[in-house]
Amino acid sequence: MADEYSKFIIKDYKYWTVYIHQNQSYLGRCIVWCKRENALDLTEATPEEQKELFVVLNDLKNAVTKVFQPDWFNYSFLGNGMRHLHEHFIPRYAKPKEFMNITFEDKLWGHNYKTDYSFIISSDILNTIQVKIKEIITYL
Repeated sequence: MADEYSKFIIKDYKYWTVYIHQNQSYLGRCIVWCKRENALDLTEATPEEQKELFVVLNDLKNAVTKVFQPDWFNYSFLGNGMRHLHEHFIPRYAKPKEFMNITFEDKLWGHNYKTDYSFIISSDILNTIQVKIKEIITYL
């Protein structure tokens, strides 16, 4: 991923990097990015990438659970807008969640997620979400 996104890194692994997603309409949403330059499709992931991916997702799930206590998780490999192997990690919440005096509401709980582009938070709040996840995942 481009250098401009380096400020969003939560944790680097050998084959994957975890980034905080800039749109937090789902509190704790992240991107898991395959480092291999020509990686396109999940079915083409190497055995090493596959194995590490489950470690990454488990670490991320444990960290986000500890910080925000979501009720469920969605894992989405789309590639529609960005033709590169990456995963959208989307925590789901049955009830509205308060964080830093902001209400995060999962209006589509129980259904497919959809990014709410009208939901905007400050860079300070985004950074705090990133730091909270990073503090936990660093030790996993």
